[in-house]
Amino acid sequence: MNLIQAEEGKEYIISKIETDDEELNSFLFSLGCYSGEDITVVRHMKGGCVVAIKDARYNIDNQLAEAIVL
Repeated sequence: MNLIQAEEGKEYIISKIETDDEELNSFLFSLGCYSGEDITVVRHMKGGCVVAIKDARYNIDNQLAEAIVL
C-alpha cells in the first residue's frame, strides 16, 4: 500500500521508498521520509496529499505519494 491508498488521520510506518530517481530519494530523506519513520496522511487532495512527518506537515504530489510504501 502507498500513501494514496492510506486512510486520513491514521499513523503508518514507512516500509520503503520505491524510486530509481536519486534526487527524489534525497528530497524525501531531507523531509525525514525514510524506512522506519512514522507518517500520517492529514488530508487527501486532488493532486496529492498533506502528510505529517515528525513535527512538520508537507504537501506532496501524487508522484511522491506513490513512491512511499507503507
